Amino acid sequence: MTTLETPPETTADPDRRKRRIIGMAVWAVAFALFVAFVGVPTSDPLTAFGWLWLATIAWRNYQPWRTHLLFLRDWLPVVLLLVFYNLSRGAADKLFDPHVYFMIHFDEALFGGHVPTIWLQQHLYQPGRVQWWEIVVTLVYISHFLTVPTVAVVLWLRNREMSYRFMRRWITLSLAGLVTYFLYPAAPPWYAWQHGALKEQVYRISSNGFEAIGLHSAGNTLNALQADQSNPVAAMPSLHTAYAMMAVAFFLPMVRKRWWPLLLAYPLAMTFTLVYTGEHYVADVLVGWIYVAAVFAGVGWAERRWARRTGRLSS
Repeated sequence: MTTLETPPETTADPDRRKRRIIGMAVWAVAFALFVAFVGVPTSDPLTAFGWLWLATIAWRNYQPWRTHLLFLRDWLPVVLLLVFYNLSRGAADKLFDPHVYFMIHFDEALFGGHVPTIWLQQHLYQPGRVQWWEIVVTLVYISHFLTVPTVAVVLWLRNREMSYRFMRRWITLSLAGLVTYFLYPAAPPWYAWQHGALKEQVYRISSNGFEAIGLHSAGNTLNALQADQSNPVAAMPSLHTAYAMMAVAFFLPMVRKRWWPLLLAYPLAMTFTLVYTGEHYVADVLVGWIYVAAVFAGVGWAERRWARRTGRLSS
């Protein structure tokens, strides 16, 4: 069983722990103020990774600056790739007309003639009123923008080789999704209703929870991202649920099976969130999970082959 590496304790550890607590407290306050007044950094990878870099500095503030610069060396290619991903996905709907009906028919066939998004909103959503579970839904939705980068950075701090394995799967999954968005633009439920493919109204409510907890700037930032900077027909595969499943599946071999249900609750919560808020069909979610399985199989095979090849060359 693979485990995360733990840095060895030294005689300076008590002082380091104190400096770490102070550094992370300062970072947490600064980040909380940023979220309250600006919003969650969802649209700009440079901003998001700037905050993550500051977190690594706060966590290891006792180390010299040349150590902190290693983060830029390792992460700059990843950040530039994500910037390219963000810029290019907005043009992914320009080549082909969006597919609208396949996902509707698939969900109806799977759920006895019902579209789960419509059924859930008819039974749970009340226009003009934010339910308590919609706060949870919004937090789960926004976690998409933070979970995978945070996991990657934590791994980078604790086990560099494991972080590279994680990032290879992350980058491959992102590129596979991007290529699919170009070749098979697919409309989400809210888009299908707006263009007449669904008769019952579908509300796009992923940011509603921010209003209930007073984070109006965060809600406005998310709404602006959805309106101006996202590809409206990049529904299949759902990278929201694919990222959630990837983050969990990566660690499943490292933990006891009794903890698997707890870990798998996250991608399931993301699935409910995406379907309930009108962002995705169940079909999009299932395809996202298939992409995760394919990426893990393909990247794992490539890693094993590379290891055998380099082992032969070194011997």
